[in-house]
Amino acid sequence: MAQRLHPRGRARPTERSRPRGSKRARRDAPSGAGCLRAWAEENDGLVSGWRASRSSGPGRAAQQAARRCRLAFDSLLRKIQGLPAALPSLSLELTVLYNSLLFAVSESDGLVEGEAERISHGLIRVLEACGVSGQDLSTEELWQKVLQDVTMEELCVPLHRLGALQGAVWLAANCLGSVTGLFRLLSDTKGLEPSAPQEENELLALLQSWSVPVEEDTSPLVVQSTKELKETLWTSAAFLQGLQGLEAGNLPAALSLLQAAATGFCSKRILAQIYTCIGCCSQRMGKPQTALQHLKRAVQVDSQCLSALSHAASLYHQLGETDAELEALTLLYKEAVYIDPCMLIRTELLVHTPALASLFSRCHPSEVKYQLAQRCLQAGRVGEAVEHYLDLLALLQEGLQHQVPLHGRSALPRIPEVFLEAASALEQLERYRDAIAVCEEIITRTDDLIPETLRIELNSSTGGDTPGRAGSPSLGIPPQQRESLRCIVWRAAAYLHQGQARSRLGESKEAITQFTRCLHVLLRVQLVSAASIQSSEETPADALPEAKVLQKIRLLALLGRGSQFQELGRDKEALMNFQHGLQVCPGDPAATSHLLQVLWKLNRRQEAAALWQKLHAGAAPADSQQEAPGRPYPLYLASCLQHVNVPCDEAVVKNMQDYLRTSGQDQ
Repeated sequence: MAQRLHPRGRARPTERSRPRGSKRARRDAPSGAGCLRAWAEENDGLVSGWRASRSSGPGRAAQQAARRCRLAFDSLLRKIQGLPAALPSLSLELTVLYNSLLFAVSESDGLVEGEAERISHGLIRVLEACGVSGQDLSTEELWQKVLQDVTMEELCVPLHRLGALQGAVWLAANCLGSVTGLFRLLSDTKGLEPSAPQEENELLALLQSWSVPVEEDTSPLVVQSTKELKETLWTSAAFLQGLQGLEAGNLPAALSLLQAAATGFCSKRILAQIYTCIGCCSQRMGKPQTALQHLKRAVQVDSQCLSALSHAASLYHQLGETDAELEALTLLYKEAVYIDPCMLIRTELLVHTPALASLFSRCHPSEVKYQLAQRCLQAGRVGEAVEHYLDLLALLQEGLQHQVPLHGRSALPRIPEVFLEAASALEQLERYRDAIAVCEEIITRTDDLIPETLRIELNSSTGGDTPGRAGSPSLGIPPQQRESLRCIVWRAAAYLHQGQARSRLGESKEAITQFTRCLHVLLRVQLVSAASIQSSEETPADALPEAKVLQKIRLLALLGRGSQFQELGRDKEALMNFQHGLQVCPGDPAATSHLLQVLWKLNRRQEAAALWQKLHAGAAPADSQQEAPGRPYPLYLASCLQHVNVPCDEAVVKNMQDYLRTSGQDQ
């Protein structure tokens, strides 16, 4: 017999099968109570198996068990949903859907769009079983229709359970308005009571007041109870809103919400993160001691909360407590692998904000080791600094792809700068041969990276998009040229350190050779402006960041070479170097002091006297040894700067004063 078509164009079933729209067909679709019983037993067996595997503790075995359970629940759900939706099986179907989604969400380490669509599909089947269409409705509209139109008592528990999971999906997507609306429906309320204080957070109040329906002993088993999920949602909502307040700068509200989250249900890992956020919030509110208390508490709760240690070290640094800072950094370096708990839906999966990513970015071991080395060197604890730098160099040589973080926010500088800082520390510890060897590594590795001549065009700018000042050369240098310029700086600094080390070893001729090589490397740089071609020494330090460093390295090399010429008794050559150094950095006190002494030694008394008076006239030098605000010299130049800061010889000073008195020039 020919089949007749539905209005929508689908073939109408023959008389041997009932129409799909028939209520009796929907009720009788499963093949009797035996089928339902078998499905329920399969569900309960899977849940019991999961609980047994979870009791053995977290680890790879638990992850594999979770994957097997997810596949098994998916298979069971396909069996149930392969038949038309029917009221007798809906409670079991929604329970199996809930269990399946829990494993899917946990395995994906976050909530994905596909899981939300599965919830919507489950709601549509609920409406179909009740003879109501749910097509073309949004997820919010589906929930409103289901919770208002479906009144069967046996569906109350599974719908509320699935609603909690829907709230988790929306919470993970930062859809707080949708979560609030859903729990208004679940709580059968339009909002807070008028008597509730206005400062009370509505979502937290709704979650708190939501009464989870009591499950019967005969109900199908679930892998995570609705009560646990409710508590996780409450903690996650408080934590998420606290982080949003922190991002928005609303610190009092953020602090209140974070303190509330700390009282909630969560793992030690999340509790430590909450305390860390409270500490950061307190720090921004100008309460450093309170911040430290919460950061310490975070570490007490979870000794592997590396971000708390990192923030504590930073705070100790601001407070000038070097010993405490280094202790925190040392603990931070002892990184251990963290193992996630077995709970499927956790706060970790629901809270995703930029503030959280920023506050809890992973601390790479090489970054922490560098911070330890750097802070020890800055604090004058040179022996400890050297040990940390040598450990760091060993780490880096094991394989850069594993030891260096790839993101652009790393605290670790470029690798040649780490080597140069290590050389500087070795010099300060008087391990000069080791410093020379470390610098030789830089020289060797940059040999093929430096062009014979580096010509950089600095276009004149009048402001706009360029970062320089109006009318100054712009910084729009091509990346390849910028990298070549950095390589020149590193290579010149390596030669400078070798010259300094040779001079401290008393090897004056070898030191002069290294200082000369340093100056020759710097001569490769030509900075071209719209008006003329300039060498790097003639370019204003404000033109580009590397110019200031180039200028200082040139000065240090000239002063170092001049001092070694003096050691060899070649005073005229020393004089030329000191004069050149004063041209590079006019008014520099170290260059002026060296020049004054050599002029006096060469019996050029009048020139020396004029320079002396200029030195003591009180005029601010154009480029002193002091670092310019906001533009510090690299740390790897510290030892070189110490070597050139030599005061005038006392005998020369006394003779100069006597000369000025006798000549009538002393004021």
